[in-house]
Amino acid sequence: MKRSVILCAAAILAFALAGCSYAADVVKIGHSVSLTGGASIWGQSEARAVDLLVKKINAAGGILGRQIEIVRYDNRADAVESVNVARRFVGDRVIAVIGPAQSGNALATGPVLDKAEIPMVVTTATNTFVTVDQKTGKTNRYAFRPCFIDPFQGTVAARFAYDRLSAKRAVVLYDVGSDFSQWVTNYFEEAFKARGGEVLTKEAFRSEELDYRAQLGKIKELNPDVIFIPADQRVASMAAKQARDLGITVPLLGTDNWGSPDIFDLGGEAIDGSYFVNLTDVSDPDIQDFLAEYRTEYGEEAVLPNPVMAQDALIMITEAAKSAGSVEGPALADALANLKDVKVTTGILTMDPSNHNPLNKPAVIQKVDVGKKEFAFVEKYQGE
Repeated sequence: MKRSVILCAAAILAFALAGCSYAADVVKIGHSVSLTGGASIWGQSEARAVDLLVKKINAAGGILGRQIEIVRYDNRADAVESVNVARRFVGDRVIAVIGPAQSGNALATGPVLDKAEIPMVVTTATNTFVTVDQKTGKTNRYAFRPCFIDPFQGTVAARFAYDRLSAKRAVVLYDVGSDFSQWVTNYFEEAFKARGGEVLTKEAFRSEELDYRAQLGKIKELNPDVIFIPADQRVASMAAKQARDLGITVPLLGTDNWGSPDIFDLGGEAIDGSYFVNLTDVSDPDIQDFLAEYRTEYGEEAVLPNPVMAQDALIMITEAAKSAGSVEGPALADALANLKDVKVTTGILTMDPSNHNPLNKPAVIQKVDVGKKEFAFVEKYQGE
Protein backbone atom coordinates (compact mmCIF):
# COMPACT_ATOMS: atom_id res chain seq x y z
CA MET A 1 0.00 0.00 0.00
CA LYS A 2 2.77 2.43 1.00
CA ARG A 3 4.70 1.57 -2.14
CA SER A 4 1.62 2.29 -4.28
CA VAL A 5 1.15 5.65 -2.58
CA ILE A 6 4.80 6.52 -3.14
CA LEU A 7 4.62 5.50 -6.78
CA CYS A 8 1.42 7.50 -7.22
CA ALA A 9 2.97 10.56 -5.59
CA ALA A 10 6.05 10.19 -7.77
CA ALA A 11 3.88 9.97 -10.87
CA ILE A 12 1.95 13.09 -9.89
CA LEU A 13 5.19 14.98 -9.23
CA ALA A 14 6.64 13.86 -12.55
CA PHE A 15 3.49 14.98 -14.34
CA ALA A 16 3.59 18.34 -12.60
CA LEU A 17 7.25 18.84 -13.43
CA ALA A 18 6.57 17.86 -17.02
CA GLY A 19 3.78 20.44 -17.12
CA CYS A 20 6.10 23.11 -15.75
CA SER A 21 8.72 22.15 -18.31
CA TYR A 22 6.17 22.39 -21.09
CA ALA A 23 4.99 25.79 -19.88
CA ALA A 24 8.58 27.04 -19.74
CA ASP A 25 9.09 25.96 -23.36
CA VAL A 26 6.18 28.09 -24.59
CA VAL A 27 6.02 31.82 -25.10
CA LYS A 28 2.53 33.30 -25.46
CA ILE A 29 1.75 36.12 -27.89
CA GLY A 30 -1.70 37.67 -27.95
CA HIS A 31 -3.60 38.39 -31.15
CA SER A 32 -6.47 40.88 -30.92
CA VAL A 33 -8.33 40.58 -34.20
CA SER A 34 -11.78 40.96 -35.71
CA LEU A 35 -12.97 37.46 -36.62
CA THR A 36 -16.65 38.44 -36.84
CA GLY A 37 -18.43 41.58 -37.91
CA GLY A 38 -17.82 44.06 -40.70
CA ALA A 39 -14.03 43.86 -40.57
CA SER A 40 -13.82 40.07 -40.42
CA ILE A 41 -12.82 39.66 -44.06
CA TRP A 42 -9.47 41.21 -43.14
CA GLY A 43 -9.32 39.73 -39.67
CA GLN A 44 -9.73 36.14 -40.77
CA SER A 45 -7.04 36.54 -43.39
CA GLU A 46 -4.82 38.20 -40.78
CA ALA A 47 -5.27 35.25 -38.41
CA ARG A 48 -4.34 32.74 -41.11
CA ALA A 49 -1.22 34.72 -42.01
CA VAL A 50 -0.07 34.80 -38.38
CA ASP A 51 -0.62 31.05 -38.00
CA LEU A 52 1.31 30.42 -41.21
CA LEU A 53 4.31 32.38 -39.95
CA VAL A 54 4.20 30.86 -36.47
CA LYS A 55 4.68 27.42 -38.02
CA LYS A 56 7.82 28.62 -39.77
CA ILE A 57 9.25 30.38 -36.71
CA ASN A 58 8.56 27.42 -34.44
CA ALA A 59 10.13 25.02 -36.94
CA ALA A 60 13.25 27.21 -36.84
CA GLY A 61 13.44 27.09 -33.04
CA GLY A 62 10.84 29.63 -31.91
CA ILE A 63 11.75 32.61 -29.74
CA LEU A 64 14.90 32.13 -27.65
CA GLY A 65 14.43 28.39 -27.89
CA ARG A 66 10.77 28.48 -26.86
CA GLN A 67 7.81 27.65 -29.06
CA ILE A 68 5.29 30.41 -29.85
CA GLU A 69 1.71 29.89 -28.75
CA ILE A 70 -0.79 32.37 -30.20
CA VAL A 71 -3.56 33.39 -27.81
CA ARG A 72 -6.26 34.80 -30.09
CA TYR A 73 -9.51 36.54 -29.19
CA ASP A 74 -12.17 38.10 -31.41
CA ASN A 75 -12.45 41.83 -30.66
CA ARG A 76 -15.35 42.16 -33.13
CA ALA A 77 -13.82 45.47 -34.31
CA ASP A 78 -15.37 47.03 -31.22
CA ALA A 79 -13.54 49.30 -28.76
CA VAL A 80 -15.24 47.96 -25.63
CA GLU A 81 -14.61 44.36 -26.64
CA SER A 82 -11.01 45.24 -27.49
CA VAL A 83 -10.50 46.44 -23.92
CA ASN A 84 -12.01 43.19 -22.61
CA VAL A 85 -9.66 41.24 -24.85
CA ALA A 86 -6.67 43.25 -23.58
CA ARG A 87 -7.59 42.43 -20.00
CA ARG A 88 -7.75 38.73 -20.86
CA PHE A 89 -4.26 38.97 -22.35
CA VAL A 90 -2.96 40.37 -19.07
CA GLY A 91 -4.40 37.35 -17.25
CA ASP A 92 -2.97 35.02 -19.88
CA ARG A 93 0.50 36.46 -19.27
CA VAL A 94 1.30 37.06 -22.93
CA ILE A 95 4.66 38.68 -23.68
CA ALA A 96 3.27 40.94 -26.43
CA VAL A 97 0.14 41.56 -28.48
CA ILE A 98 -0.39 41.71 -32.23
CA GLY A 99 -3.18 44.14 -33.13
CA PRO A 100 -5.75 45.55 -33.02
CA ALA A 101 -6.10 46.62 -36.65
CA GLN A 102 -8.54 49.52 -36.19
CA SER A 103 -7.23 52.77 -34.72
CA GLY A 104 -10.14 53.29 -32.30
CA ASN A 105 -9.68 49.81 -30.90
CA ALA A 106 -5.93 50.27 -30.59
CA LEU A 107 -6.40 53.57 -28.76
CA ALA A 108 -8.75 51.84 -26.30
CA THR A 109 -6.44 48.86 -25.85
CA GLY A 110 -3.20 50.79 -25.31
CA PRO A 111 -3.68 51.97 -21.70
CA VAL A 112 -4.53 48.45 -20.47
CA LEU A 113 -1.42 46.90 -21.98
CA ASP A 114 0.77 49.87 -21.06
CA LYS A 115 -0.14 49.49 -17.39
CA ALA A 116 0.72 45.79 -17.57
CA GLU A 117 4.01 46.53 -19.40
CA ILE A 118 2.98 44.40 -22.39
CA PRO A 119 4.15 45.68 -25.80
CA MET A 120 1.41 46.15 -28.40
CA VAL A 121 2.31 46.03 -32.10
CA VAL A 122 -0.78 47.07 -34.05
CA THR A 123 -1.28 45.95 -37.64
CA THR A 124 -3.09 48.62 -39.68
CA ALA A 125 -3.99 51.17 -36.98
CA THR A 126 -2.77 54.38 -38.63
CA ASN A 127 -3.90 57.00 -36.08
CA THR A 128 -0.90 59.06 -34.89
CA PHE A 129 -1.99 58.87 -31.27
CA VAL A 130 -1.76 55.09 -31.04
CA THR A 131 1.96 55.49 -30.38
CA VAL A 132 2.15 59.13 -29.21
CA ASP A 133 -0.02 60.53 -26.42
CA GLN A 134 -2.32 63.20 -27.84
CA LYS A 135 -2.26 65.39 -24.72
CA THR A 136 1.38 65.21 -23.67
CA GLY A 137 3.12 64.43 -26.97
CA LYS A 138 5.06 61.73 -25.15
CA THR A 139 5.76 58.48 -26.98
CA ASN A 140 3.81 55.54 -25.57
CA ARG A 141 6.54 53.16 -24.41
CA TYR A 142 4.63 49.95 -25.13
CA ALA A 143 2.91 50.83 -28.44
CA PHE A 144 4.39 50.21 -31.91
CA ARG A 145 3.30 49.76 -35.51
CA PRO A 146 4.65 48.50 -38.87
CA CYS A 147 2.39 50.73 -41.02
CA PHE A 148 2.36 54.39 -42.08
CA ILE A 149 0.33 56.98 -40.15
CA ASP A 150 -2.71 59.06 -41.07
CA PRO A 151 -0.93 62.37 -41.72
CA PHE A 152 1.05 60.63 -44.46
CA GLN A 153 -2.06 58.90 -45.83
CA GLY A 154 -3.97 62.18 -45.99
CA THR A 155 -1.01 63.91 -47.61
CA VAL A 156 -0.62 61.17 -50.23
CA ALA A 157 -4.33 61.42 -51.11
CA ALA A 158 -4.05 65.19 -51.46
CA ARG A 159 -0.89 64.99 -53.57
CA PHE A 160 -2.44 62.44 -55.90
CA ALA A 161 -5.66 64.44 -56.26
CA TYR A 162 -3.88 67.70 -57.01
CA ASP A 163 -0.93 66.44 -59.06
CA ARG A 164 -2.28 63.43 -60.93
CA LEU A 165 -6.03 64.05 -61.12
CA SER A 166 -5.46 67.79 -61.72
CA ALA A 167 -8.09 68.51 -59.06
CA LYS A 168 -8.08 72.07 -57.78
CA ARG A 169 -11.48 72.01 -56.06
CA ALA A 170 -12.21 69.15 -53.66
CA VAL A 171 -15.00 68.18 -51.30
CA VAL A 172 -14.96 65.64 -48.47
CA LEU A 173 -17.70 63.23 -47.37
CA TYR A 174 -16.69 61.89 -43.95
CA ASP A 175 -17.97 59.95 -40.94
CA VAL A 176 -18.35 62.30 -37.97
CA GLY A 177 -18.56 59.29 -35.67
CA SER A 178 -15.14 57.94 -36.68
CA ASP A 179 -11.89 59.32 -35.27
CA PHE A 180 -10.09 57.87 -38.27
CA SER A 181 -12.36 59.61 -40.77
CA GLN A 182 -12.17 62.95 -38.97
CA TRP A 183 -8.39 62.95 -38.62
CA VAL A 184 -7.69 61.91 -42.22
CA THR A 185 -10.12 64.58 -43.40
CA ASN A 186 -8.10 67.18 -41.54
CA TYR A 187 -4.78 65.92 -42.91
CA PHE A 188 -6.15 65.81 -46.47
CA GLU A 189 -7.54 69.33 -46.22
CA GLU A 190 -4.30 70.74 -44.84
CA ALA A 191 -2.15 69.09 -47.51
CA PHE A 192 -4.54 69.91 -50.37
CA LYS A 193 -4.64 73.58 -49.43
CA ALA A 194 -0.86 73.66 -49.05
CA ARG A 195 -0.52 72.59 -52.69
CA GLY A 196 -2.84 75.37 -53.84
CA GLY A 197 -6.14 73.52 -53.88
CA GLU A 198 -9.45 74.53 -52.33
CA VAL A 199 -11.67 72.35 -50.13
CA LEU A 200 -15.15 73.63 -50.94
CA THR A 201 -17.00 71.80 -48.17
CA LYS A 202 -16.75 68.92 -45.71
CA GLU A 203 -20.07 67.09 -45.55
CA ALA A 204 -20.54 64.84 -42.52
CA PHE A 205 -22.65 61.76 -41.90
CA ARG A 206 -22.99 59.52 -38.86
CA SER A 207 -21.70 55.98 -38.62
CA GLU A 208 -24.12 53.34 -39.93
CA GLU A 209 -26.03 55.88 -42.04
CA LEU A 210 -26.76 54.54 -45.50
CA ASP A 211 -28.30 57.52 -47.25
CA TYR A 212 -25.98 60.35 -48.28
CA ARG A 213 -28.18 61.97 -50.91
CA ALA A 214 -28.68 65.18 -48.93
CA GLN A 215 -24.92 65.69 -48.58
CA LEU A 216 -24.27 64.66 -52.17
CA GLY A 217 -26.94 67.06 -53.41
CA LYS A 218 -25.02 69.95 -51.84
CA ILE A 219 -21.80 68.60 -53.27
CA LYS A 220 -23.22 68.43 -56.79
CA GLU A 221 -24.13 72.11 -56.70
CA LEU A 222 -20.52 73.01 -55.90
CA ASN A 223 -19.21 71.15 -58.97
CA PRO A 224 -15.93 69.86 -57.44
CA ASP A 225 -13.09 68.14 -59.29
CA VAL A 226 -12.82 65.24 -56.82
CA ILE A 227 -14.71 63.77 -53.85
CA PHE A 228 -12.59 62.42 -51.00
CA ILE A 229 -14.33 59.71 -48.92
CA PRO A 230 -12.22 58.54 -45.92
CA ALA A 231 -14.53 55.70 -44.88
CA ASP A 232 -14.84 51.95 -45.35
CA GLN A 233 -15.77 50.05 -48.50
CA ARG A 234 -19.47 49.86 -47.57
CA VAL A 235 -19.81 53.61 -47.25
CA ALA A 236 -17.73 54.19 -50.37
CA SER A 237 -19.84 51.81 -52.43
CA MET A 238 -23.16 53.25 -51.26
CA ALA A 239 -21.97 56.83 -51.71
CA ALA A 240 -20.68 56.01 -55.20
CA LYS A 241 -24.03 54.59 -56.29
CA GLN A 242 -25.95 57.56 -54.90
CA ALA A 243 -23.51 60.05 -56.41
CA ARG A 244 -23.79 58.50 -59.86
CA ASP A 245 -27.59 58.38 -59.55
CA LEU A 246 -27.51 62.13 -58.92
CA GLY A 247 -25.40 62.68 -62.01
CA ILE A 248 -22.10 63.28 -60.24
CA THR A 249 -19.33 61.97 -62.48
CA VAL A 250 -16.12 63.33 -60.88
CA PRO A 251 -13.47 60.91 -59.56
CA LEU A 252 -13.87 59.41 -56.11
CA LEU A 253 -10.85 59.04 -53.85
CA GLY A 254 -10.59 57.02 -50.65
CA THR A 255 -8.41 55.52 -47.95
CA ASP A 256 -6.87 52.17 -47.03
CA ASN A 257 -10.15 50.80 -45.65
CA TRP A 258 -11.56 50.66 -49.18
CA GLY A 259 -9.36 47.68 -49.99
CA SER A 260 -11.86 44.87 -49.52
CA PRO A 261 -12.87 42.40 -52.27
CA ASP A 262 -16.55 42.98 -51.55
CA ILE A 263 -16.27 46.55 -52.87
CA PHE A 264 -16.57 45.13 -56.38
CA ASP A 265 -20.01 43.63 -55.72
CA LEU A 266 -21.19 46.39 -53.38
CA GLY A 267 -20.19 49.28 -55.62
CA GLY A 268 -20.52 47.76 -59.07
CA GLU A 269 -20.10 50.14 -62.01
CA ALA A 270 -20.54 53.15 -59.73
CA ILE A 271 -17.26 52.55 -57.90
CA ASP A 272 -15.35 51.40 -60.99
CA GLY A 273 -12.32 53.54 -61.75
CA SER A 274 -12.17 55.13 -58.29
CA TYR A 275 -8.87 55.51 -56.44
CA PHE A 276 -7.70 54.91 -52.89
CA VAL A 277 -4.56 54.95 -50.75
CA ASN A 278 -3.35 51.58 -49.49
CA LEU A 279 -0.52 50.11 -47.42
CA THR A 280 0.70 47.69 -50.06
CA ASP A 281 -0.10 46.30 -53.49
CA VAL A 282 -0.46 42.73 -54.70
CA SER A 283 2.26 43.38 -57.28
CA ASP A 284 4.85 44.39 -54.66
CA PRO A 285 7.91 42.14 -55.20
CA ASP A 286 8.55 41.94 -51.44
CA ILE A 287 5.32 40.06 -50.70
CA GLN A 288 5.24 37.57 -53.58
CA ASP A 289 6.64 34.69 -51.52
CA PHE A 290 4.04 35.31 -48.83
CA LEU A 291 1.18 35.45 -51.33
CA ALA A 292 2.28 32.15 -52.87
CA GLU A 293 2.66 30.45 -49.47
CA TYR A 294 -0.75 31.69 -48.35
CA ARG A 295 -2.39 30.52 -51.58
CA THR A 296 -0.80 27.08 -51.27
CA GLU A 297 -1.73 26.69 -47.59
CA TYR A 298 -5.32 27.94 -47.72
CA GLY A 299 -6.39 27.63 -51.36
CA GLU A 300 -7.41 31.29 -51.59
CA GLU A 301 -5.93 34.76 -51.90
CA ALA A 302 -4.86 36.78 -48.89
CA VAL A 303 -6.98 39.88 -48.27
CA LEU A 304 -4.45 42.69 -48.11
CA PRO A 305 -3.09 44.61 -46.31
CA ASN A 306 -3.81 43.12 -42.85
CA PRO A 307 -2.11 39.73 -43.35
CA VAL A 308 1.27 41.17 -44.31
CA MET A 309 1.14 43.82 -41.58
CA ALA A 310 0.32 41.15 -38.99
CA GLN A 311 3.30 39.09 -40.13
CA ASP A 312 5.47 42.21 -39.89
CA ALA A 313 4.24 42.70 -36.32
CA LEU A 314 5.10 39.12 -35.36
CA ILE A 315 8.55 39.40 -36.92
CA MET A 316 9.13 42.64 -35.02
CA ILE A 317 8.30 40.92 -31.73
CA THR A 318 10.48 37.92 -32.57
CA GLU A 319 13.48 39.99 -33.62
CA ALA A 320 13.13 42.29 -30.60
CA ALA A 321 13.20 39.29 -28.25
CA LYS A 322 16.34 37.98 -29.93
CA SER A 323 17.99 41.39 -29.68
CA ALA A 324 17.03 41.83 -26.02
CA GLY A 325 17.75 38.22 -25.08
CA SER A 326 14.56 38.48 -23.04
CA VAL A 327 10.77 38.40 -23.32
CA GLU A 328 10.22 40.65 -20.31
CA GLY A 329 8.04 43.65 -21.15
CA PRO A 330 10.45 46.56 -20.53
CA ALA A 331 13.38 44.88 -22.30
CA LEU A 332 11.17 43.82 -25.21
CA ALA A 333 9.76 47.35 -25.57
CA ASP A 334 13.22 48.90 -25.61
CA ALA A 335 14.35 46.45 -28.28
CA LEU A 336 11.25 47.10 -30.39
CA ALA A 337 11.94 50.84 -30.27
CA ASN A 338 15.43 50.29 -31.66
CA LEU A 339 14.82 47.76 -34.42
CA LYS A 340 17.01 48.51 -37.42
CA ASP A 341 17.12 47.03 -40.93
CA VAL A 342 14.92 44.08 -39.98
CA LYS A 343 13.70 41.89 -42.86
CA VAL A 344 9.91 41.72 -42.55
CA THR A 345 7.29 40.44 -44.96
CA THR A 346 6.79 43.85 -46.60
CA GLY A 347 10.48 44.68 -46.97
CA ILE A 348 13.07 46.18 -44.62
CA LEU A 349 11.89 47.86 -41.42
CA THR A 350 13.66 50.37 -39.18
CA MET A 351 11.79 51.79 -36.21
CA ASP A 352 11.93 55.46 -35.30
CA PRO A 353 12.58 55.38 -31.53
CA SER A 354 11.15 58.90 -31.15
CA ASN A 355 7.61 57.91 -32.15
CA HIS A 356 7.57 54.10 -32.64
CA ASN A 357 6.62 54.41 -36.31
CA PRO A 358 8.57 52.75 -39.14
CA LEU A 359 10.86 55.00 -41.15
CA ASN A 360 10.14 55.62 -44.84
CA LYS A 361 7.07 53.37 -45.01
CA PRO A 362 5.59 53.75 -48.51
CA ALA A 363 1.96 54.13 -49.57
CA VAL A 364 0.43 53.13 -52.88
CA ILE A 365 -2.47 54.47 -54.91
CA GLN A 366 -4.73 51.76 -56.27
CA LYS A 367 -7.57 51.89 -58.78
CA VAL A 368 -10.77 49.86 -58.46
CA ASP A 369 -11.21 47.66 -61.54
CA VAL A 370 -14.65 46.10 -61.17
CA GLY A 371 -14.46 44.22 -64.48
CA LYS A 372 -11.36 42.29 -63.40
CA LYS A 373 -12.31 42.35 -59.72
CA GLU A 374 -8.89 43.60 -58.73
CA PHE A 375 -7.09 46.69 -57.52
CA ALA A 376 -4.75 48.04 -60.16
CA PHE A 377 -1.49 49.63 -59.04
CA VAL A 378 -1.29 53.29 -60.02
CA GLU A 379 1.54 54.96 -58.14
CA LYS A 380 3.84 54.56 -55.15
CA TYR A 381 4.70 57.30 -52.67
CA GLN A 382 7.76 56.85 -50.48
CA GLY A 383 7.34 57.51 -46.77
CA GLU A 384 8.77 60.56 -45.11
